[in-house]
Amino acid sequence: MEIRPLTWERALTAWTFDVPAIVLVGALAAWYLLAARRHESWPRGRKLSFLLGLATVLVVTCSFLGVYDRTLFWVRAVQTTTLLMITPLLLALGAPVTLLMRSVSDAAAVRLRRIGRGKAARALTFPLVVTAVLVAPPFLLYFTPLYELCLREPLVDGVVRVLLLAAGFGYFWTRVQLDPTPREDPHLVSVWIALAEVIFDGALGLVIWLGPLIAPDYYEAVARTWGPDLRIDQIIGAGVLWIGGDLAGLPFVAALFVRWARDDEGKAKEIDRQLDEEPAATGLWWESDPALAERFRRR
Repeated sequence: MEIRPLTWERALTAWTFDVPAIVLVGALAAWYLLAARRHESWPRGRKLSFLLGLATVLVVTCSFLGVYDRTLFWVRAVQTTTLLMITPLLLALGAPVTLLMRSVSDAAAVRLRRIGRGKAARALTFPLVVTAVLVAPPFLLYFTPLYELCLREPLVDGVVRVLLLAAGFGYFWTRVQLDPTPREDPHLVSVWIALAEVIFDGALGLVIWLGPLIAPDYYEAVARTWGPDLRIDQIIGAGVLWIGGDLAGLPFVAALFVRWARDDEGKAKEIDRQLDEEPAATGLWWESDPALAERFRRR
């Protein structure tokens, strides 16, 4: 049976119940709220970010996006961009790892720290590795039979969605660094990675725009008689993946620079505190500098 045409009215009223997504979101929300409640000082901004991230999961799975994700190419592109770029960033800004560490027993926290500081964790969170994990999934999804398999098999589709979330969260968790991470790379590294991600988004969108139709047999079998044709539908989807991916990355860049500025401010305050605690220097200023005293000491 052909699905009804997508109109503005349908975009507001078409809803579906994705039971696995609802159960997952409900479980995570309940855990986070209960854990945050035990810590009265837990920032409201972090709580809001995490809950908004969970809300985006429900939007892409239960709104009209979930109703038409097997009918229109561009709708699935919106889902992919959201689950890979928007949802994980909001979840990472909620600092769930820190909350988890504060919620478990001391023994469990020690084990988690040991795992997080291990060689395997450091290798998996190396900047080039997390960048590859972020940019590779869309290429694997759209340029292999996996895309059509997701359209036909709900179980495979669900697994792919979880993997997209995991890949995005691993990236933003290590880049935003609100939570403890195995590595503490300079913020400038994150800036260069963000620029590289923009380039890959452009390449993905350009190839999908100019390349052959993706899953044409499936979409032709859908026999949709309304909306854009298959080529225009794919072009719109390419624009979503390209431009939408870059726009979705802007909040991350903003958060990155805010974090950078706060770290610099914290370091400056620490230096000022150390200088205030030091006894007043006598004589010329370079005589109290360990690096210069030997070179310029008086004879």
